[in-house]
Amino acid sequence: MRCSGRGRAAIDKIYVREMEFYGYHGVLPEEHVLGQRFVVDVTLELDLRPAGRSDCLEHTVNYADVYERCRAIVEERTFALIEAVAEAIADELLTAFLVVQRCAVRVTKPNPPIRGHYGHVAVEIVRGR
Repeated sequence: MRCSGRGRAAIDKIYVREMEFYGYHGVLPEEHVLGQRFVVDVTLELDLRPAGRSDCLEHTVNYADVYERCRAIVEERTFALIEAVAEAIADELLTAFLVVQRCAVRVTKPNPPIRGHYGHVAVEIVRGR
């Protein structure tokens, strides 16, 4: 039996990378006072054929809206864990953009207040419908 691929939605991706925000997330009390920089990467999976064929913004996800929703969560809310930041972002994006089937969210903390030499710490979650 040969599979034609018909009837399956294409899984295309939109990447919004290296969004930088200043927030007050962390387990230590001083992180809630001093704050620090956070970097967010988002990958949205959806069928981009309608947008590609129509050339209309209404058939895709507005990147500026993705940025603003991420900014609001990172800059206007406070969490102890970057895992919670990532979860809030994923929940917001899946709720706001019904065409998105799945999203990956990476939250990076470039300078966490822990001893040692390393580039950064990050979490990445994948959530879908």
